[in-house]
Amino acid sequence: MDGKKAICGSGDGEVRLWDIDSGKVITKWSGHKKTVRSLCWNRDGGRVVSGSWDGTARVWDVESGETILTIKTGLTDVLAVLYSPDETMIATGGDNDEKEFLNIWNSKTGKRVKNLKGHIHEVNCLAWTTDGGTLISGSWDESILTWNTITWQQVLVLKGHTSSVDGIAISPNGRILASGASWDKTARLWNLENGQHIGSPLQHAKPVNSVSFSADGKLLATGCDDNNAYTWDVSEIIRDAGCNQLLLNTNVSLPVAFLISLSTN
Repeated sequence: MDGKKAICGSGDGEVRLWDIDSGKVITKWSGHKKTVRSLCWNRDGGRVVSGSWDGTARVWDVESGETILTIKTGLTDVLAVLYSPDETMIATGGDNDEKEFLNIWNSKTGKRVKNLKGHIHEVNCLAWTTDGGTLISGSWDESILTWNTITWQQVLVLKGHTSSVDGIAISPNGRILASGASWDKTARLWNLENGQHIGSPLQHAKPVNSVSFSADGKLLATGCDDNNAYTWDVSEIIRDAGCNQLLLNTNVSLPVAFLISLSTN
C-alpha cells in the first residue's frame, strides 16, 4: 500500500475510494444493497473486503472496481470483516437468528472454513495477530474472546467492560490489546499473555467506538461520541501498572506461545 488512498463505506451501500492528498473521491463501487459497515484492505492494497447490513461480504479489485467474490455470510448484518495476515482467510462478525456470530471463510472460494461458537450476542469487531496465530473478537455481550487459529479453540475470555465492545486493536509488538466500549464509556488495555486488564479503565464522557495504536505502540488513540479523539500515553500506563516487559518487542508472539502451551498440556 502507498498510503495515498482511503476507503469508506456509506449508508447508500456504496464503497468510495478517496485520494488523500486532494481529498477527492476517485471512484465509487456499487453492489451492496444496504449500509456498508466495515472494510479491510489486503496487504498490498490491491484488494478490499467490505461487510454490509445486507448480510454479504464482498471482495473488490481496487484497480478495476469489480467485485471478485461475494460471500453470503448468513448474517443479517455484517459488522466486522478482516483478512487473515496471510490473506487465505476472511473473518466476518455480525448478527443472525441462528447465533452464528463469527465465521471464517476461504478468501478465494468463499466457502466457510469454521463457525466459532462462544459469543452469545453479535460480534462487533475483530483483530488478528500479525503471525496469524490468534484471532480476537469483541461482542455486544460485553466479552472479548481469543481464538487459536490452528485448532480454532477458544482460549481466553477478557471480561471487564460492562457494555458492548465496539472496537479492539493489537499493539505493534503483539503483546497488548486495547478495547473500547460503548455505554460504559471506557477504553481498556489488556495483557494478551494472560488476559488480565492493565491499569484502570480510561474514562470518557460518552461512548467509545474505536481504538488504535500509534506505529511505535507508545500512544493509544480513542474515538468518542463527544465528537473528539483522545490520545493516551500507553508507556506511562504500562509502567505505572508494573508491566514494563509488555513494552518490549519479542521474536515469539506471546499469545501464540501461550496457546500452543495450552493445547499441548
